Amino acid sequence: MKMKSKVFSIVGVLLLQMSGLATVVPAAVKEGSSSVTNRFMVDSEAKAMKYNPMIFGQFIEHFDTQVYGGIYDPKSKFADEDGFRTDVIEALKEIKMPIVRWPGGCFVSTYHWKGGVGPKRVPAYDKSWQVEDPNTFGTDEFIKWCRKIGTEPYICTNAGTGTPEEMSDWVEYCNLNIGQYGRMRKANGHAEPYNVKYWSIGNENYGAWELGARTVEEWGPMVAESAKLMRSVTKDLKLFAAATNSKSWSLPLLKKAGKYLDYMSIHGYWDPLHHYNNVTDYMGCMLRTDGPEQSIQKGIDVLEEAGYRGKIKLAFDEWNLRGWHHPWHGEIRKGFELEARRKNDINSTYTLADALFSACFLNACLRNASDVEIACFSPIVNTRGAIFVHPDGILKRTTFYTFQMYTNRLEEFVIPVKSSFECLTVGDKSTGVLDVILTANKEKSRYVCAVVNKDPEQNRTLTLDFEGMGIKDPRNVSAVVLSGKTPDDYNEVGDENRVVPQEKKMAVTDNSVTLPPHSLVFLYF
Repeated sequence: MKMKSKVFSIVGVLLLQMSGLATVVPAAVKEGSSSVTNRFMVDSEAKAMKYNPMIFGQFIEHFDTQVYGGIYDPKSKFADEDGFRTDVIEALKEIKMPIVRWPGGCFVSTYHWKGGVGPKRVPAYDKSWQVEDPNTFGTDEFIKWCRKIGTEPYICTNAGTGTPEEMSDWVEYCNLNIGQYGRMRKANGHAEPYNVKYWSIGNENYGAWELGARTVEEWGPMVAESAKLMRSVTKDLKLFAAATNSKSWSLPLLKKAGKYLDYMSIHGYWDPLHHYNNVTDYMGCMLRTDGPEQSIQKGIDVLEEAGYRGKIKLAFDEWNLRGWHHPWHGEIRKGFELEARRKNDINSTYTLADALFSACFLNACLRNASDVEIACFSPIVNTRGAIFVHPDGILKRTTFYTFQMYTNRLEEFVIPVKSSFECLTVGDKSTGVLDVILTANKEKSRYVCAVVNKDPEQNRTLTLDFEGMGIKDPRNVSAVVLSGKTPDDYNEVGDENRVVPQEKKMAVTDNSVTLPPHSLVFLYF
């Protein structure tokens, strides 16, 4: 992927971040004006927000090589006694994966969990992806894998071809010692309940592509009955339901089932591939970086109108910059080409654009931490995941390092700020050249600022509010920088360290630091 000639201009914008909510307002300046500076000010009137680290969650689906040949491969030289890839486990520990959603995705809408437990398993035909699933990785294996990593399991249930009773039976298998399914788990060699807390009712049941799709009139009652049955097994579950940020779908859902729910499950992909492998270039991706915040605001508006804001939270439990390349999925056709799916694992696709977009997505969630509690990057391995798994090892793609930085280096509270940024413009589309989030510890004795410089070619200067942070006479700051020689840089097997975080010292001049182009920078104060 080569950078096209520069066709963007610089204009002024004012980005206001108040109480965690961002609004973009054009500034009254001429194109190319230097009267707008890139700066932020601590909002002294807004309270710090403690965010939920489950915003940094992940997702895995029985699609292509995500599970079989990805996280689970008993024949691999890296497999442990249970068939799990140890190199994948160690990498996931490195990013402190807080929660992981499984087993789908579209796969779950024809998945019957009882076929994937016990000693006698029969391979099942996966009607969503038109392949045979061996059923050797099921509930027990998923839980064991989560325990080895130290992550919270989140199970998505079959609300397509499944029933509310089948969902509640699954809860019983995981969480009870009594009853038919609690006893079944014990007979399968797992004496103690798994105590799975997070459960989703369905996956994208609003979509025509989903097998077992529901109408808006059907969905609310389906969710309500499923939730009632599931909570009759375990009272303190955290329940999600497939939703959108569209009022036409989600308001009827909340009217019928809102009282049973803890989260609205919303999905977002901003570079759709689907039938064609037409990957968007770097600037096209940067122009999409405001999309997540806009999607969050629409979800908040739905909750507000339904009277559930503060009672129900948003969960972006499938998200990525890139959509899935799966030609002709959901259509009746002949000559389906399975090999087309391999295009999802062309490593050159996943450049710094993916890393920086992901950082902007996480910043948007953090700015709105009072409403967004969970997000799951889709997926964690292969098929455009943060980790590429191959027979001789793993490759950490650019997005891996975004998560590594956010899960290991941020402080626990988001500090609301007011910011002004120059703007990158291509044609009639624009975006702020920087994206900033400020975090601090409880005592506000330590600060970490995460800032994305979207400019593909130029350094940008950021003026910091040292006075608002209570920092006197700063001369330099410690920094970690994720960047590359070009915005199209990516990691590849045999060249794994082209894009990796680098620790640096940055000079402070007039309360400002200089940020390299196409970069994610963490500043420490």
